[in-house]
Amino acid sequence: MGMERLLPRRSLRRLRRAGAQQPAPTPTDVESAARRFLLLGILPLWVVPGLADWWMHRRTRIERTSGAKESAVHALMMTETGVPVVMGLLARVNPLVLTTMGAAAIAHGATAVYDVSLATGEREVRPIEQHIHSFLEVLPLTALAFTACLHPDQVRSTLRGGPRARDWRLLPKEHPLPPAYLAGLACVIGLGVVVPYAEELRRCLRVRPGAA
Repeated sequence: MGMERLLPRRSLRRLRRAGAQQPAPTPTDVESAARRFLLLGILPLWVVPGLADWWMHRRTRIERTSGAKESAVHALMMTETGVPVVMGLLARVNPLVLTTMGAAAIAHGATAVYDVSLATGEREVRPIEQHIHSFLEVLPLTALAFTACLHPDQVRSTLRGGPRARDWRLLPKEHPLPPAYLAGLACVIGLGVVVPYAEELRRCLRVRPGAA
């Protein structure tokens, strides 16, 4: 049964008129939504799988198996993600920042492969931990993809080799992020990532691997 049979013609005309008057999303609206999702979604929620992974390490007694060797690899991976995140938050996105993000994402993926190969030879890596790893591996690429979509002009400049001298300089953002947001995100990352993994490394350094 068609729409014309379900509604009177006058009501149908009003619906069509209302639909025609509703403004279509503008590029600015889409850009704003993508930026909010990146800053308020991806970055803060990154802490959740990181904290879950730390808990899995604790449950499998990392300090008595692979020990400080694997924990140091975790610290390396946090550095590989932390440096480009800080650059993206504080510096103007340009070919230097995008290239650093891309290189860090590749390095993080390679280090993650080494981390798993190291861990499986020393301790039990349960399926749930492997699933957690999948989130940790894809999130850097997701953040890079969103950043690239928000700065298509800088992506084109990067692909052309960054012809201008300022393309390879760290420059402050034209519109800095609110200090309250940066402070809040720093607290989330500090409490959800830095403190737990520092505790893990300290625990591994205090206990000799293989000790009863």
